[in-house]
Order: sequence, then C-alpha cells, then structure tokens
Amino acid sequence: MRSSNPVFSRRGFSRDNAYAGAQQPQAGGVGTNPYATGNPYAEGAANPYATNPYAPQDAQFGAPQQVRGNVMTIDDVVSRTAITLGTVVVTAVLSWLLLPVDPANLGKSYAIGVGAGLVALVLSLVQSFKRKPVPALILAYAAFEGVFLGVISAAVSTYIADGVVAQAVLGTMAVFAGVLIAYKMGWIRVTRRFYGFVIAAAIGFMLLMAVNLLFAVIGGGDGLGFRSGGLGIMFGVIGIILGACFLALDFKQVEDGITYGAPREESWLAAFGLTMTLVWIYMEFLRLLSILQGDD
Repeated sequence: MRSSNPVFSRRGFSRDNAYAGAQQPQAGGVGTNPYATGNPYAEGAANPYATNPYAPQDAQFGAPQQVRGNVMTIDDVVSRTAITLGTVVVTAVLSWLLLPVDPANLGKSYAIGVGAGLVALVLSLVQSFKRKPVPALILAYAAFEGVFLGVISAAVSTYIADGVVAQAVLGTMAVFAGVLIAYKMGWIRVTRRFYGFVIAAAIGFMLLMAVNLLFAVIGGGDGLGFRSGGLGIMFGVIGIILGACFLALDFKQVEDGITYGAPREESWLAAFGLTMTLVWIYMEFLRLLSILQGDD
C-alpha cells in the first residue's frame, strides 16, 4: 500500500501483489475495487498481503482472523519503534553534550548538524524508494536524524528560548497520545478522502516552505516570512496538525498490516513512518514555541 508519491511511500507497507485488479468482497458477489491502484484506504479493499504464506486467506475484509507464523504483531511494531526512536534520542543527547554550541564552536556545530540532517534526508528518501524495509538503513537514518535534532535543539535552547526543548517534547507526546486515543475511539476515520486531503495538504505545505527557504537564501532574513511573526505561528500550527494527520495514517497502516497478516519485517517500516512523523511534529513544536517565546 504505497502512495504514488515516493516521498510519502512510507505510508504503506511493501507488497508483492499489486492492487491492480484486486477484488473486494461485496454483498451478493465480488467486484473490482475502483480505488485499488490509487489509494490504500479504499473502502472494502482486498487483503493486500494475500501473497504472504502466513497471512490469513479465508476471511473477508475487516473480519477477525487467526494468523500464524511470520506475521507482524503490535509487539513487533512497538519494539521496532522503541529501537528506532531510542536511536534518535541517544544520538540527540550525545550530540547535545559533545557538540557545544558556544560562540567559539557554533559554526562547526551547525555544519555538523546540517550535514547530518542532509544525510538523514537522503537515507529516508532511499528507504522510501525501496520495496522492502532495510533495518540498517532505518537505524542509520535515526542516528543521523538524532545528531541533527541534538544540535538544533541545543542551539535553540541556548540562544533563543531556554526550556523550549522540554516543552516541544511534551507537546509531541501529547499529540501522539491524543491522536492515538481519538483513533482508537473512532473519532478519526482514515478514508480515501482523508488520505487524499492530507497528502495534498502536505505537498502544498512543503512546497511553500521550500519557496520560503529559497527566498531566504537569495534575499536573506526569513524569506517570505512563513517562519516568523504571525505567519510563522499560523504555519507552525498547520504543521503540527498535518503531523497529527500523518499519525492517523500511520496508525491505520499498522492496524491494516496486523489485520491482514503483513510479514514481520514490515514492522520496521511502521517504526520508520512513526519516527519520521514524530520528528516532524517535534520540529514544528520547536519552531512554534521559539516564535512565541521570542516575541515575549
């Protein structure tokens, strides 16, 4: 179940059987799923993991099924996510402690942080283009992402707003818990319309940020002002909301993978997606809180 956009392909697990021509169970017969090739959230889609020899083969969409053997479980997702997030946290703490952001070393620390961020970006794109998760690649991404976050967080805490890092971490945890509760209670329903809206909004958001960065590089300052003042606050809130929506997509994919018997290795892909989403939310909180405290 991959998005057609490779940047967002982490939203779906890899599969050997394409959705093209997949069949969905319907009352009174079997019909072709009209959204099978374009949307992983189509109502009544067939089991996307039917080629997994351990996947359940005989139950209809959404029905409780007994699975066996090499299939993904919630414990697999939790353990892999803990490992991936733990790698981010450990490398972030180490980079905070070992790469001081005092005036004498600020340029060096920034260079290391930005370089690590670029490497993390490249690794995430490489994984997004791969059909199957590569644990070593995902953990390498997490390590470099942690270095980037550690340097940026230390700089923000030292020069912009002391204590903002702890607030951003608490905010990220609160969003995660809130979305998880809302999803489990059924207050958030991930449908094909929801999926399409979130992906379109995210692409637009990232394009605007890229344009703002381009203008900042050319003209200096904050470019078009999307990351400062009133506009910065508005876009910070939008970024957090988008991150929350991506969490809902992640939860849906994990739920589907467990229900339909995704291979156990796919739990690494779930961990990768959840980690990227949480990093997104943390960065948006860090930016938003920095603007708010900087205006005090």
